Amino acid sequence: MRAPVEAQPSSPTAKSSDLAAEVIQDAQRLITLEIALAKQELKDIAMANAIAAGMVVSGGLLVILSLLVAIPSLVVILVPWHWQAAVAWVLLYASAGIGLVMFGKTRFELKLPVKTLTSLKENKEWALRQMKSTVR
Repeated sequence: MRAPVEAQPSSPTAKSSDLAAEVIQDAQRLITLEIALAKQELKDIAMANAIAAGMVVSGGLLVILSLLVAIPSLVVILVPWHWQAAVAWVLLYASAGIGLVMFGKTRFELKLPVKTLTSLKENKEWALRQMKSTVR
């Protein structure tokens, strides 16, 4: 977000108190916009992390399911010719679960809202310039 265009006084004889009031109003509006930007950016980060968490949970459930299939498959191993099917299911569930967990972990983004921080720095510089120009 860019800092607002610097306001020019309405008349050359404007009082410094009027100029200071304008700067305060602009700063208040700027703060409101900064808060809105931060909320939106944090909402986007939270949504991405919620999706990643869902993938990790789904992968974990598939891993647990593979364990639940592995126990009966041990019994099936005792019966000739059926153990291949049981092992295939165990490997399928385990690989799908591990794949989802790994993919979900790569999707997590724990970071600061970069756009908001950059905008805050720009607006700080703008506000300092405004205050210096009204002090004269």
